[in-house]
Amino acid sequence: MRNAGSTITGRCYCGAVSFVCDTVPLTVAYCHCSDCRRWTGAPVAAFAAFSKDALHTTPELDRGTSHAPGVTRWNCAACGSPLAAQFAYLPDQVYVPIGLLDQAANFPPQIHCHEDARYPWLHISDDLKRTGQSARDQLNEAG
Repeated sequence: MRNAGSTITGRCYCGAVSFVCDTVPLTVAYCHCSDCRRWTGAPVAAFAAFSKDALHTTPELDRGTSHAPGVTRWNCAACGSPLAAQFAYLPDQVYVPIGLLDQAANFPPQIHCHEDARYPWLHISDDLKRTGQSARDQLNEAG
């Protein structure tokens, strides 16, 4: 991945929550699972993974919500934007929807996760690795 400068920044739709990180994402992944689709409202989600110790939000994220076992998600209280997700099987990583990052154009996805759940009418033509499930091994290696 190209380094977009020394600092990665981002914000929610209304600007009430902002992000800053001094490192590039550990990885960037598409996720086709129904949980991520429902949370983002998109036919496929794309997330940048950061070390949970490296990503800083203002204000700090609260305890989040969980509607699926092992998944915690945060949304902006003011505008409702999806902000971040954390997965129990990736304990040291925080996943931020790529569209919230100011430097998103510099961080193309590297893998498709939950390809088996992809909508049959959605065709993304690329040469990225595709895994039918969570890709937890590859994503943990990235951390």
